[in-house]
Amino acid sequence: MKNILKKEYILFFILGLLILGFVFLKFTDYNSGITGKSKGYSSINTKNESCINCHTQTTGYSEYHNPNKIGCTSCHLGNPTAIVKEESHKGMVRIPGNLSNADKTCGKCHASELHKIKHSLMTTNSGLVAVDKFVFGEADSPDYHYHIKDLKFTAADKHLRDLCANCHLGAEKKEYGAINQLSRGGGCNACHLNYSEKAIADLENYIDFGGEELPKAHPSTDIFVKDEHCFGCHSRSSRISTNYMGWHETLLEKEDLTGEENYKTFEDGRIYSYQGEDVHHAKGMLCIDCHSSHEVMGDGKDYLHEEKAVSLQCADCHFKNKPNTVTYNDLDTESLLVFLHRKYTHQDKEMLAVKKDGHPLVNTYLDENGEAHLISKNDGKTHLIKKQGEVCAKDMAHKNVSCATCHTQWAPRCIGCHTSFDKNDKEGYDLLDKKEVIGQWIEHVADFSVDKPAMGVRFEDGKRLIEPAVPGMIMTIDHQSFSEDKKNKNSFHRLYAPNAPHTITKKTRDCKSCHANPTAIGYGNGKLVYDTSKEYGVWIFTPAFESNPNDNLPEDAWIPFLKKPKAKVFSTRTDFRPFELKEQKRILLVGACLQCHKKESKVMRQTLQLGLDPLLLKLSENCILPKN
Repeated sequence: MKNILKKEYILFFILGLLILGFVFLKFTDYNSGITGKSKGYSSINTKNESCINCHTQTTGYSEYHNPNKIGCTSCHLGNPTAIVKEESHKGMVRIPGNLSNADKTCGKCHASELHKIKHSLMTTNSGLVAVDKFVFGEADSPDYHYHIKDLKFTAADKHLRDLCANCHLGAEKKEYGAINQLSRGGGCNACHLNYSEKAIADLENYIDFGGEELPKAHPSTDIFVKDEHCFGCHSRSSRISTNYMGWHETLLEKEDLTGEENYKTFEDGRIYSYQGEDVHHAKGMLCIDCHSSHEVMGDGKDYLHEEKAVSLQCADCHFKNKPNTVTYNDLDTESLLVFLHRKYTHQDKEMLAVKKDGHPLVNTYLDENGEAHLISKNDGKTHLIKKQGEVCAKDMAHKNVSCATCHTQWAPRCIGCHTSFDKNDKEGYDLLDKKEVIGQWIEHVADFSVDKPAMGVRFEDGKRLIEPAVPGMIMTIDHQSFSEDKKNKNSFHRLYAPNAPHTITKKTRDCKSCHANPTAIGYGNGKLVYDTSKEYGVWIFTPAFESNPNDNLPEDAWIPFLKKPKAKVFSTRTDFRPFELKEQKRILLVGACLQCHKKESKVMRQTLQLGLDPLLLKLSENCILPKN
């Protein structure tokens, strides 16, 4: 009996060791794969693929998309067992990664990422469609959800097809070649396709000689996203990409230039003037150094507008006291893979995490002294992330003012747009269906200018936040030109939009540039003077632009000068508005104080910490407050 028990004990002991060993091996294999000790993912049997019979000695693949590991048909499909070219190429996808084939190509391995992309605003363009339909009077709110692929041929839909529907991930990439300034769409390729110089040269040779000599260098599919990948789409509309680089679009033609160094012509022929680059761009940082995969690809939710999909805030990196962090062991799978592919080695350090949704910034870490650092995805350089300045950290009066409101150098301002339909235009082009058409909407723009942005008020989660605002749609729409219905009259819109200009500078805007500046408050450009010639003060505003006959406001204005506005709709968003009359007067009250008191003075510094009201109880006899 004892011998039997002894044998069972030994068997259980051996079995236990085997189980522990198996678990240990699995854990070690997983951990080594994530930390980069392993050469990559599990291999796929590629021995039977016939592709390499013709496509021999090709190079250029990324480490984790090498055909030695995943084969050729994982991406390109086709018949891997056929030897004859025609048979082998049956069902082959020459350009995998377009959303039309992503379910069968990229999505087989990256199902989660594909799900997110399909729901992202870069694919649906929901906000773009919603605002356009609202402005054209085809919807009673800009907050409905749409998908750009569902556009029909209403006035708003045709307007989008003619002028806007080029920039969405569903647009097909049909030609071989690298991503450039003119690229639009392409699904996964839009961000992840990279051509080496050798791959470009081989492709040119392949095309020049009619496909006789197959390229030896293959483009890489990887996570090394450059700013060029963003440029094609994000250099339009609010022009974030060009702003970030410091360039402001003009209405100049090539013949207008006389060789000035301050101008640059981009690949599509547009001419820009240099206004000052973003401080992060000056440091050599890429767009994805801040906007990681979690924001770029989205989180799988259907958002109405872009600001709702962006969770990153300046204070996530430039924190005030203690940052929000995450450890390596708590990283999600997507972040672990980025960590692996980037070959980072700071597993032992905490990383910054975005406060709003908790997603990690894996290219950051905290050192032993609590200092935050960022590893640039551009050149691998490590940058010290500075905390909030003492002025920002102690300023209680502006705690509801966004960082960008004060730290933005400049923002583009586009006004006076007239939109009409020319049914006989033979140069029309449907950007959604990619075909030439007769008849299109045409925009006539009056002025492109540049200035510090205006300010607007957003209500979010019960909080009142001051954010930058720019003219979004100061425009007339000639509805009759499209419908040919004489009862369908023109509509006029004076709508500003919330904006993140991406022209950040270390130096903040001057106090007067907010509190005594007509553009900032929403009156438009012009001369704002505080007249104290009498016993009381009076603000006098002389606009730079003539009044628009549709509403008698200056062409570039958002609201009337110190009057209650007649308009009911002010913005392209339902949660964003201009300053109300009471708020305007409060802002100008500080502006009146700044006429005598310098911003560095003791009394003005006290207003930052204590607010304005306590100091109004200690007015000097020399103080002249505004009557209006």
